[in-house]
Amino acid sequence: MPSPYGSSPRADSTLKVNSAAPLIQSGSGSGFAYSPREPGGLGHSRSWFAYEELVVATNGFSPENLLGEGGFGYVYKGFLPDGRVIAVKQLKIGSGQGEREFKAEVEIISRIHHRHLVSLVGYCVADSRRLLVYEYVPNNTLYFHLHGEDRPPMNWETRVKVAAGAARGLAYLHEDCHPRIIHRDIKSSNILLNKDFDARVSDFGLAKLALDANTHVTTRVMGTFGYMAPEYASSGKLTEKSDVYSFGVVLLELITGRKPVDSSQPLGDESLVEWARPLLNHAIDTAEFGALADPRLENNFVESDMFRMVEAAAACVRHSATKRPRMGQVVRVFDSMAAADITNGMQMGQSEIFNSAEQSAELRLYRRMAFGSHNYSTDYFTDSSPVHSQARHARSHSDLHRETTHILELDLECDNQPMERKRNSPCGSHSSPQ
Repeated sequence: MPSPYGSSPRADSTLKVNSAAPLIQSGSGSGFAYSPREPGGLGHSRSWFAYEELVVATNGFSPENLLGEGGFGYVYKGFLPDGRVIAVKQLKIGSGQGEREFKAEVEIISRIHHRHLVSLVGYCVADSRRLLVYEYVPNNTLYFHLHGEDRPPMNWETRVKVAAGAARGLAYLHEDCHPRIIHRDIKSSNILLNKDFDARVSDFGLAKLALDANTHVTTRVMGTFGYMAPEYASSGKLTEKSDVYSFGVVLLELITGRKPVDSSQPLGDESLVEWARPLLNHAIDTAEFGALADPRLENNFVESDMFRMVEAAAACVRHSATKRPRMGQVVRVFDSMAAADITNGMQMGQSEIFNSAEQSAELRLYRRMAFGSHNYSTDYFTDSSPVHSQARHARSHSDLHRETTHILELDLECDNQPMERKRNSPCGSHSSPQ
C-alpha cells in the first residue's frame, strides 16, 4: 500500500518551522541557527513536540494507526488532546540517509504555505529519533484512487481538478519560492486528496533547494522508477524540468488509468510513457481519444478538456528537457480549461436573450486576440450561413491545438534566463495562489 504521506522523513536538531523569516545561515557545519519553541504546537505558536506527546497521540505507534510505509520510514495517524488529527512520520532508526533528508525537509517545508501543498506543522528530535508532524489529509492518495483494488473509477471532472491543483502546488515550488524548490519525487502516491478531492502535493523528502541558476548534480538516487526523467538516468542532473516530466507521467495516469510501470501489460508496453507516445501524437493529430482514454471513463469526458490534457502531457514528457514547458505554463492550460466553462449551470436553449453560437464565436475571437493571432475579422460574427457554421466547427480542433500549443511553447527560449517575477521574499511570505 502506498503511503498517504509520501516516502521519506528527515533529520536535524530542533529547527523553527512555520516561520515567514528565512533560515539564518551560520558559520557552523550545520549552517542554520535554531530557535526551539514551547512543545505541543499545531496551529499555535508552538511547533516542536516531545516524543512522549507523539507516543500518546499515535497510541504507541500502534499498527492500527499505521497509514503507510515510505522509503525512509513509517507514517502514523495521531490525535492531539484537543481532538485535532495529525500524521506523524517516523524515520527508520539507523538510516543515515534518512537523517539528512529529515534536515532537508524541515528546512524547506517550514517555508511553504499553499493550499495545494501539505503543511508541516511540527517536528520532534529525541536522541536518535527523528519525527515530522504534518497536517492530516483524510482521503488517501491519487495512486490509491486510480489504481487501488476494487476502487470505483474517478470521474473526469475530479481528474481535471486533481491535476490542476497539483500543477498549481508544483508551480508554486518552482516559481514562487526563493530559492526555488525542486521536488524530485513527483508521483501519484505523493499527491494527497482531501474529502473534496483537492490535491495536496506531499513528501519533500527528496527535495532540495536549487540555488541560483545552477543545476544540482547528486550521486544519490532520487525519484521513483517510471517517473524519472531520461536526463537524470543518463547524467544525474535534476532541474525543474525533471519535475515537469514526472508531472507529465501523472497526467498520463489520469488520462489512461494505467500505472507508470505495469508488468502485467504486453511485452514492450510496460512503460506508460513509451506506450503512450504514439497514441498521444495520434490523439493530437485527429482528436480521437479512444485508444488513450481510460476505458473505465466510458467516454464520459469533455473532449476539449481531454485534448488540452493530452497536449499538456505530451509536452511534459518530451525527451528533451529544454523543450518541456514550465509548470506555470501548464497551470495556464488548466486556467484556459476553466475559462472555457462559462455556462454557469445553464442548459442549452435556456437563454432567450443571447445567441449561444454567437457567444461561442465571440469567445473564440477573444482567445485568438489574447493569444496573439491576427487571423480574425468581424465577419466571423456576422456570417451565420450553414457553410460558415461548418467551417467554424471544423476549425475548433485546430483552434484548440493552436491555443494550447501557444501556452505550452511560450517563452521556452527564456527558460535559462532569470525568472521574470521578482521573488525577494521567502515563499512563506507570499499569499497563496488559488
